[in-house]
Amino acid sequence: MQRPLVLGTRGSPLALAQAHMVAAALEAAHGWPADSVELRTVKTSGDRIQDRPLAEVGGKYLWTKELDQFLLGGETDLSVHSMKDVESDRPEALHIAAMLPRADVRDRLIGAESLDELAQGARVGTSSPRRAAQLLRRRPDLQIVPLRGNVATRLGKLGVECDATLLAAAGLDRLGIDEGSPVETDVMLPAPAQAAIGIECRTDDARVRELLAPINHGATCAAVHAERAFARAVGGSCHSPVAALAVVGADGLIWLRAELLSTDGAEQEGGEVRFDPVSDSDAPEALARDLLERAPPSIRTLFA
Repeated sequence: MQRPLVLGTRGSPLALAQAHMVAAALEAAHGWPADSVELRTVKTSGDRIQDRPLAEVGGKYLWTKELDQFLLGGETDLSVHSMKDVESDRPEALHIAAMLPRADVRDRLIGAESLDELAQGARVGTSSPRRAAQLLRRRPDLQIVPLRGNVATRLGKLGVECDATLLAAAGLDRLGIDEGSPVETDVMLPAPAQAAIGIECRTDDARVRELLAPINHGATCAAVHAERAFARAVGGSCHSPVAALAVVGADGLIWLRAELLSTDGAEQEGGEVRFDPVSDSDAPEALARDLLERAPPSIRTLFA
């Protein structure tokens, strides 16, 4: 090992837990001693802005901007991301070189045993347009309350600002928090790339790309790239309620399910496709076009 790799990460408890997972995976893969990978904490704009939904002030870019600057400037060698927080279009100078095995893709409902058991008119805290639209589609009586902050902050607001909330099962598990009831994916399809941890490096850094190759989980990478291709093709912004989930079968085919919703959940357009990622790599984009063509104006205007 020429010198310690410097890994850039956000400073939230969840981000640090994920960064330690990546560092441990690299050390195990290469037989390095513990703490061979140096963690550098970077405070992002998304961490600093806590009083407004990110969709109002810059969207997902606020989670990656500062990490990108450190990486492009050579101050770090790689960045660790929650892939659902990474914008679909990335700078050509940066490359998602590896992903760890995907965790539980479901959301967990905290504050009630199920969506049906939420009280009439219950306040559900979330700043996710997808979760809000999916909730209102099933329960139009619910009140959606904006909720920002890290996991502990959001949990601390339960019973004060809201009666219930939805959090990613993967994040809770990585923090060792055993709370909430899983919401199955046939009830609420997750966000594109949910539960996947990605590792990004400079595109021209052959050394780091080679070091990352042994920890890349191929099935996760293929599934997440399919979901991100769909999200990129469908367009929209952080205001646009979109969900997608891809699964790689034993035969190597990818099963991609996706849906677009109106903001209030009253309208929904969904579809699915099974495809060979080698011979039919355009299938996610074709599904995106199909859904947009079939979608009513209340949905299409959100993805213009």
